[in-house]
Amino acid sequence: MTDSKNTILAIVLSAIVLIAWQYFYAMPQAEKQKLAQLQAQQNQPTPAPTAPGQPAQPGQAATPGIPGTLPGASPGAPTVPGQVPISAAPVSRAAALAAAPRVPVSTSSVQGSISLRGGRIDDLAMLKFRETVDPKSPPVVLLSPSGSADPFYAEFGWSPATPDIKVPDANTVWTQQGSGALDVGKPVTLTWNNGAGLDFRRTISIDDKFLFTIKDEVVNKSDKAVSLFPYALVSRHGTPVTAGYYILHEGPVGVLGENGLLEKSYSDLTEKKEFSYANTKGWLGFTDKYWAAVLAPEPTANLLKAKFSGGTLGTVKTYQSDYILDQQTIAPGATGTANARLFAGAKEVRVVDEYEKALNLDRFDRLIDWGWFYFITKPLFIVIDWLFHLFGNFGVAILLVTVLIKVAFFPLANKSYASMAKMKMVQPQMLALRERYPDDRAKQQQELMALYKKEKINPLAGCLPILVQIPVFFSLYKVLFVTIEMRHAPFFGWIKDLSAPDPTNIFSLFGLLPEPTSYLGPAIGSFLHVGVWGIIMGITMWAQMKLNPAPPDPTQKMIFDWMPLIFTFMLASFPAGLVIYWAWNNTLSVAQQSYIMHKHGSKIELWDNVKELFGVKKKPEEKKT
Repeated sequence: MTDSKNTILAIVLSAIVLIAWQYFYAMPQAEKQKLAQLQAQQNQPTPAPTAPGQPAQPGQAATPGIPGTLPGASPGAPTVPGQVPISAAPVSRAAALAAAPRVPVSTSSVQGSISLRGGRIDDLAMLKFRETVDPKSPPVVLLSPSGSADPFYAEFGWSPATPDIKVPDANTVWTQQGSGALDVGKPVTLTWNNGAGLDFRRTISIDDKFLFTIKDEVVNKSDKAVSLFPYALVSRHGTPVTAGYYILHEGPVGVLGENGLLEKSYSDLTEKKEFSYANTKGWLGFTDKYWAAVLAPEPTANLLKAKFSGGTLGTVKTYQSDYILDQQTIAPGATGTANARLFAGAKEVRVVDEYEKALNLDRFDRLIDWGWFYFITKPLFIVIDWLFHLFGNFGVAILLVTVLIKVAFFPLANKSYASMAKMKMVQPQMLALRERYPDDRAKQQQELMALYKKEKINPLAGCLPILVQIPVFFSLYKVLFVTIEMRHAPFFGWIKDLSAPDPTNIFSLFGLLPEPTSYLGPAIGSFLHVGVWGIIMGITMWAQMKLNPAPPDPTQKMIFDWMPLIFTFMLASFPAGLVIYWAWNNTLSVAQQSYIMHKHGSKIELWDNVKELFGVKKKPEEKKT
């Protein structure tokens, strides 16, 4: 019975890893290719959209990129401003930027510009983050203007309660007061007059990281009161190519009051068109794996309506996150004011946490997808990051945190290995029982259980360290995969990026032959990516398995003999940092188990099992204790 339980447990654990590998790697890679093809199709020439300044007609959904109302909205609700036309075919990013006058944005962290047409923040690159590990590669571009291949921008303004009030829209050309670039401590001010007694003023500030602060003011110089709704939006044209991993959220995200954390997919917006939330508070926007553009209004501001929505411009799918604040009625001679904030940049853990505290943003740290094991994953990152700042290498930090984990679980492992040592010592008695009752399995199991009880042995104790490590394993995988701090973090030698797989591959003869993915596809080819660290991991796992005496049951022995090889193929294509962790953890386990078994007077079988691998049979007396 015990052998059957061990066999079943081993099979279940193997199945868990196999399923995890399929969900987290093989299937997402195939999906990523499909998305890339879809993206290429969407970037083909598209028909021109609605003419500029033309409002949405009754019965139509609000124009993507502009906050609007549901069909049949009641009087007094926000109306739909016009829309900047885009060309039939996307132009180069440089040409799109040159199509409108601009105010430069230049800080130590970001570089870009603000379009004076529409007052949009639609051009932003992050100077400290490069596209590849090469420090000379171009900086990562986050925001892009309309007319380019992948428009992604933020817009702010006022929506009129009645159509007769003229407000600035996406076509409005603002005037910059003074000159100079937007920089830390150097805000820029844009102005526009509607010709009917309303002066609009927009002041944009930026900090030394990734936060824009927008202050919109309306001075009413007319002889009658006007009612306006402040709004803000982040719009994205075209479905972005996401990593496609099951454990990583990419797409619309936000925390809206009692609705809690909201994570929608782009396909959700395509199918349902809109997810709307009334009279709430919070923040919302879009997140990628490492970057995000989200609206973060003041925590006390009532969001009259916040929503995620999807639509089309020609054949291009569009996605939007926006909110509308409570109506403001501005009397003659009075000034209306609306404040907004935009986070647009890298999701650095410390930066995100600082914004959460400084701005009092509800659960803003969930902008980083820490996952179900939040209570393990984030503390684990904090420890790794602390060790990194001490030693200057994330790989070294991972090795050290592995030691700390082993120390934390030492009492459990000590009991487990002590039980395994006892089991090895009574192995001759176990073999004698099998020989005594060769045809009576039930009697064998009954006598075995009596023996275990007499010697105080837990036959499943050897599996406990593995079971305990599973949450830690997935939490570390999450840390390596979702935190930008791990992106392009080097180790030693050929490992230049701990968040990426080991670049070496035995199946391409370490670069002499094409990669298997080039002719077998990602689903199969990635399974044949076994680098040097993957081989090291497999050897250490094999050594740990061989440290124990071979199971007497042939089926069980076969499973445990093949398990290191199977795990090597499954785990070798995971992030290099995770493979290094597993290899180092196996090495520590071998040392720890050897020490404990020696302490209990149990013979260490590793070298005997190694000899047996090369055909050297054990002597009968060597099997006795």
